[in-house]
Amino acid sequence: MALPGETLQKMEHRCESCGDEMTLDVQQSNAGFYLGFSCDCGPYSRETGYFATCEEASAILVSGNIPWRSTGYCGR
Repeated sequence: MALPGETLQKMEHRCESCGDEMTLDVQQSNAGFYLGFSCDCGPYSRETGYFATCEEASAILVSGNIPWRSTGYCGR
């Protein structure tokens, strides 16, 4: 579960630092692969849970059936 404001959960967002439009793409951390927003400044948010492989995360992104992280607030 995500905290309020921790995820964007929308497809268009501009970076507060550089003003560039952020893109949703596959990111990687020590915990695994996930879908998150990033811009030229770097990674910005983690919008999904973790996936075991880059291919699995990429397939979810291409399908458009994104399992957004829930904040548990206001039905999100």
